[in-house]
Amino acid sequence: MEAVKHLVMEELEAGLESIRQSPSDEGTLELIVRRPQVDEREILTEGQLNVAEGLAGDGWRSRGSGRKSGGMPPAGTQLTLMNARVVALLAHERDRWALAGDQLFVDLDLSSSNLPPGTRLALGSAVIEITEIPHTGCSKFASRFGVEGLKFINSPVGKELQMRGIYARVVQPGTIRIGDSVRKIAQP
Repeated sequence: MEAVKHLVMEELEAGLESIRQSPSDEGTLELIVRRPQVDEREILTEGQLNVAEGLAGDGWRSRGSGRKSGGMPPAGTQLTLMNARVVALLAHERDRWALAGDQLFVDLDLSSSNLPPGTRLALGSAVIEITEIPHTGCSKFASRFGVEGLKFINSPVGKELQMRGIYARVVQPGTIRIGDSVRKIAQP
C-alpha cells in the first residue's frame, strides 16, 4: 500500500484562490457521508434529514459528547458541512474525502462572513440552520491529512474561511441527493 503524501504549507496556500472562489449564495451538494459507528463511513447518493437524528442512520446522537452534561451532544452539532474545495485539496483523491469525518461536502463559501450562525440553507427538500458552535480539527484529522493540513485549517485564514467546516441543525426535514442545490434562504 502506497503511503499518502501530505501537502506542505506552501502547496496548501497555493489552493487558497480556488477555495475563495466558492459560490456564496448557491452551491452544490457534492458528497453525503453517513457515520453509523466511530470511524465507519457509508457514502450515500441520497439521504434523509430529520430533526431528531440529523442525517438518518448517522451515529451522531449515539456517540455522545463531553461538551454537555449527561454526555448528549448539543443539538447544534447534528450536521457537519465542509467545503468540497478544501477537502479536495487536503485529500488529493475523492475516495479519501470521507476521512474528514463530516457528513455533507458542499461547493459553497462557508466563511463566517458569508454564513453567520442563524443562516438557513435549503438543501434538497430540507432546510438546515448554521449554528454558532465552532468546528475544529483534531489529532485524527492531522493523521489523515497531515500536521500541515491541520495547521492550515486552524490558521487565521483557515478560521476566517471556516475551512474545517461548520455545524448545522435540521429545521425542516427532507430528502437530500448528490448534486442538489445548496442555497441561502435566510440570514440573521
